Amino acid sequence: MKEITHHLPEWLIRSYAAGSLGHAFSLVVAAHVTQCDECRARLEAEEAAGGVVLEGLEAVDTSDDLRARVFAGLDEDVAPEAPAPKQTGIYPGALIAEMGADQPRWRSLGGGIRQAILSEDKQGSARLLYIPPGMAVPDHTHGGLELTLVLQGSFHDETGEFGVGDVEVAEDDLDHTPTAGMGEACICLAATDAPLKFKGMLPRLLQPIFRI
Repeated sequence: MKEITHHLPEWLIRSYAAGSLGHAFSLVVAAHVTQCDECRARLEAEEAAGGVVLEGLEAVDTSDDLRARVFAGLDEDVAPEAPAPKQTGIYPGALIAEMGADQPRWRSLGGGIRQAILSEDKQGSARLLYIPPGMAVPDHTHGGLELTLVLQGSFHDETGEFGVGDVEVAEDDLDHTPTAGMGEACICLAATDAPLKFKGMLPRLLQPIFRI
């Protein structure tokens, strides 16, 4: 496997550790840290730091009634949590859990490009993209932040080359044309918090249909 050279920025890891990151971006972080030792170590450090802060907070007195209700709840039978899904093929456990299956439900976007939308809410959307070798995603800019994690193959754009495990962080000032590398198809997990801004007329017309 190619060495991972494009990592998550500190603020994303910190937001994820604090539980303040939107669902779509959290999927990317969760998937990336299963592949990247460096970012996983940084996440563990952030979580440990958060634990130290909590331990340093002053204790708050609670009533006898509240303590009794809490302990009574602990005595009740609680079903054990299901084990977290394991990675299947190129898909990390977090994506298997999100898909509810071992394989994506692909939908064609034309030109051999396919997508599988995993989640959509007010904070953003997450989708898998399948891009055939040498095929380019239409030139676009961004209305917000886009995170793209490579799961298979590679792609390159105006900022460099991205292989398996790499994450591209594209902000609203980036104008690019991601192009899949030659060899096997590029499969990516992409999360956005705003619609893309395509330059071409046809992609703009099809955008509402494909929900990109």
